Amino acid sequence: MRIISGKHKGRIIKMPGGGIRPTQDKARKGLFDILGNITGLSFLELFAGSGAIGLEALSAGARDVVFVEKDSGCREKIKENLEACGLSDPRIIALDVFVALKKLGQRRERFDIIFLDPPYHRELAKKTLQSLSACDILAPAGFVIVQHFKKDNLPDKLGDLTLVKQARYGDTILSFYRRM
Repeated sequence: MRIISGKHKGRIIKMPGGGIRPTQDKARKGLFDILGNITGLSFLELFAGSGAIGLEALSAGARDVVFVEKDSGCREKIKENLEACGLSDPRIIALDVFVALKKLGQRRERFDIIFLDPPYHRELAKKTLQSLSACDILAPAGFVIVQHFKKDNLPDKLGDLTLVKQARYGDTILSFYRRM
């Protein structure tokens, strides 16, 4: 797998073992085509895995990327991938997503884009959306993007988050939420 666009285009992304399901090129390209210019925006990647989405965001000009990943093997691959691109500033939070969200909320941090790709078939997408709605870390004009399996139905509205767009790539759906 490689970074598909931006200043680090073509760099190989090392994948951790252990059944990680990386976002495929077509879905990553579609995501960043929909987002458009993200230069200068802050980005949070939850359930980061290899960090492929956050790396793509950095390559596309995001000013700040925070990776949340509790698995130590995955965190090591994220660090290796960042170093291979000459990047060392982005933060990697070594916590469970729900603990990390609470801490980020307590610190009053805000993100323009929050991306999550939780393990499929565990209701984690819906639970994470509920936590995001409660912790208030999404910037006023920001997006929450959920990558999920096509048969996993997410609500049109959850708390103050409203579904505004969906894009399908094979068995994968990207659902875009905004605060309304």
